[in-house]
Amino acid sequence: MPEPTKTATLTFDNKSIELPMHSPSVGPDAVDIRKLYASGDIFTYDPGFTSTASCRSTITYIDGDKGELLYRGYPIEQLADKSSYLECCFLLLYGELPTADQMKEFTTRVTRHTMLHEQVHYFFRGFRRDAHPMATMVGVVGAMSAFYHDSLDINDPWQREVAAIRMIAKMPTIAAMAYKYSIGQPFVYPRNDLNYAENFLHMCFSVPAEPYRVDPVLAKAMDRIFTLHADHEQNASTSTVRLAGSSGANPFACIAAGIACLWGPAHGGANQACLEMLREIGTVDRIPEFIARAKDKDDPFRLMGFGHRVYKNFDPRAKVMKESADEVLDLLGIHDNETLKVAKELEKIALEDAYFVEKKLYPNVDFYSGIILEAMGFPTSMFTPIFALSRTVGWVSQWKEMIADTDQKIGRPRQLYVGAPKRDYVDITKR
Repeated sequence: MPEPTKTATLTFDNKSIELPMHSPSVGPDAVDIRKLYASGDIFTYDPGFTSTASCRSTITYIDGDKGELLYRGYPIEQLADKSSYLECCFLLLYGELPTADQMKEFTTRVTRHTMLHEQVHYFFRGFRRDAHPMATMVGVVGAMSAFYHDSLDINDPWQREVAAIRMIAKMPTIAAMAYKYSIGQPFVYPRNDLNYAENFLHMCFSVPAEPYRVDPVLAKAMDRIFTLHADHEQNASTSTVRLAGSSGANPFACIAAGIACLWGPAHGGANQACLEMLREIGTVDRIPEFIARAKDKDDPFRLMGFGHRVYKNFDPRAKVMKESADEVLDLLGIHDNETLKVAKELEKIALEDAYFVEKKLYPNVDFYSGIILEAMGFPTSMFTPIFALSRTVGWVSQWKEMIADTDQKIGRPRQLYVGAPKRDYVDITKR
C-alpha cells in the first residue's frame, strides 16, 4: 500500500489525533484508524460495518449511487453479455481476462475436477430425506476437508490453487446431488462433454431412464445467473469467509461458513423470500391490498425483491436478469402462470408508482432470478444453493487475496459494552 498523502484530525477531550488517509483507485478516501485505540484509548462504533473497510481488495468494486458493479474493473453488463461464467472465474481468481490458451487450460482443469470422491455419496445418506439442500451443502462442503487432505495447507500456494479449482469444479456437483437427494432421485454424475452451466442442469434434471437435452437458452440463462452472482464485494457471506480464513482455517471450512451465512433470508435467501411473497399475494387482483400494506408504516409486511441496501438508484444486474427472464419465459411458453402474472404486474407498478419511484424500490436481481429459476423447474429450496454455487468463486478469490495480504490479521472486532460494571459476587443464601 502506498504511503498516505493526507491526514484527518480527530479532536475530543482537548486531545487531537492525526490519522492517515488512504486514497483508493476508485471510490471515497478511507481514514486509517488502526492506531486509534493505542493513541487515544478510544475506538469506533459502526454496527453492520457500514462505514468501515475491513480489508484492501482489487477484486470487485461497487458504486451504489451510480448503480455500478465492476469485476476487476470490467462492468458487469459487459461480462454478462460477452463473457461466460468460467471466464469470469478466471478473471476473479487471477486478475486479468484469459488468453485463448489460458481459457482452454482453465476450462479443462475445472471440468476434470467436477467428480466427487465416491465416499462422499455415503455422507449424503446421513441426512434426512427432507433436509433443506442448504443444510446438506454446509455439511458436505465442510466435510471435504476430510476427503482432500492434499489441499489443506493454506501456506502452500499450490495447495491453495488446488483447493480453489476443486471448490469451483465440485460445487455444482454438490448442489445437484443435494437436490437429487431431497427429491429421492439417483445422483447423476457430471459429464465432461458439457459446459459448466449445461453440466449443472444435466445433473439436476436428467434421469437414468431417458435422455435429457439441455436447451441452450436455459443454459445461457443459468450461466448469466452464475456470472451476475459471482462476487459482490464485502457482503455478509464474503466477510464471513474472510473472518473464518483469518484464523487460518482450511479453505473448505471457510467456504462452508460462507454458505451458512448466505442461507439467511436477508442475504442469499432473498430470491426465495421474493417468490414466496408472490405466491402469498396469489392473484393480480390482490396486488393493491399488498401495495397498501407496503406503504403502511405500521404494517410489518415488506415487499421482497425491490430496492437494495447498496444500490441507491438501480441494480445493474437486474436489467441483464430481466432480459434472461423474458427469454426463458418466452422459450417455455409460460404466460398463464398466476405467480408470474403477479410478478409482471408488480414489476410494472414498481417502475411507475410515485411511492416506489421516490423510495427507489426498483425490481432487483433477486426479483428476476427467482422467476427464472422457478420457470426452469427449480423448487424454492434450491434458489440459495444455486446462489452459493455462483458465489463460490468470489469467496475463493477473496480468501486467496486475504491469505496473501501482509496487513491481514485475525479478525477481532471491538464492542461498545453497555452491561453491568464490575460488582462482587453475592452468596446464593443472601440474594
